Amino acid sequence: MTIRTSPPFRADHVGSFLRPKYLLEAREQKAKGEITAEQLRKVEDKAITEIVKFQEDVGLQSITDGEFRRTYFHIDFLEQIGGVRTDVPVTIIKPDGTKELAPPVMRVIDKVRHVKDIQLADFQYLKSQIAPGRGSVAKVTIPSPTMLHFRGGRAGISKEHYPELDPAFYDDVAKAYGDELRSLAAAGCTYVQMDDTNLAYLCDDKMREAARQRGDDPNELPHRYAMFINKVVAQKPAGMTLAMHLCRGNFKSTHAASGNYEPVAEALLKEMNLDAYFLEYDDDRSGDFRPLRFLAPGKIVVLGLVTTKFGKLETKDELKRRIDEAAKYVAMDQLCLSPQCGFSSTVHGNDIAVEDQRAKLRLVVETAQEVWGKA
Repeated sequence: MTIRTSPPFRADHVGSFLRPKYLLEAREQKAKGEITAEQLRKVEDKAITEIVKFQEDVGLQSITDGEFRRTYFHIDFLEQIGGVRTDVPVTIIKPDGTKELAPPVMRVIDKVRHVKDIQLADFQYLKSQIAPGRGSVAKVTIPSPTMLHFRGGRAGISKEHYPELDPAFYDDVAKAYGDELRSLAAAGCTYVQMDDTNLAYLCDDKMREAARQRGDDPNELPHRYAMFINKVVAQKPAGMTLAMHLCRGNFKSTHAASGNYEPVAEALLKEMNLDAYFLEYDDDRSGDFRPLRFLAPGKIVVLGLVTTKFGKLETKDELKRRIDEAAKYVAMDQLCLSPQCGFSSTVHGNDIAVEDQRAKLRLVVETAQEVWGKA
């Protein structure tokens, strides 16, 4: 087994972290008009400097800005793409009294285009804060382009501007993403992760039925999305690792979807030309590891075996046993380890303490070192 010196690393993570109290307070002040956007950004800078050191201290080589400049992992990015309009999601109370985040409505109201460098300034600040000489890599997380189709389907995309989706809509979105990736690469970015809920949702029977009601075939969609993602990958700059994280919902320690990866596995792991996949496997909601048999040579699966939803700490023995189970279907050298999702996919954060967050990341790093070796 080999130690990885390029991303994804044997010990990696999805990206978001619990926001410090002073950052949340500053965001409230900005919302009330008590401070300016420039003043808020200075507070964000301070929080990002601290979270970078936090990641370095626990031994991570993949370093993000914790998504500290965002409210939601997807909306903040997508609403800055030309032709896209998003509505803020709302919290709904389910019959059993639990809370769930109703998905935002994302609509394509004009031709999709890249009108500004969305992540460039954020990446530049992140990169400037990483300590030199320790082999760390700045990772940028962005929502998957499939988010612009799945939630609204055909009805959510302007028929005036896109009478037919294929190829014009998919080409325009891919070009917008390609322009963003190129702007990041020119600034030195070599690691980008696309966060995708939609393929994970297509593993869930209820979500599959909802897709049918919108006029889509849930058996065909994964293969169409593979084509869609490959249009983006075709524009990936040389030297950049492009990964995808499949999320089953991560709002205040709740989830939105369940189901084995089997319905999407072939399209995801074999047809998509991505470099790596972060797959949630923290509990039995995700099913077994059999779908990993579709993983193409040269690709990496990062096993999300450590939950970010609850503070109870997994054991190294438990994680090693599950890694061995996964290795029955794919070579050990094609596996890495991470938490199953971010700790705060939205500004609200999961129901977990900062010290639990630290302990879980240390567990990932130490377990990976014992399984694959220490760099």
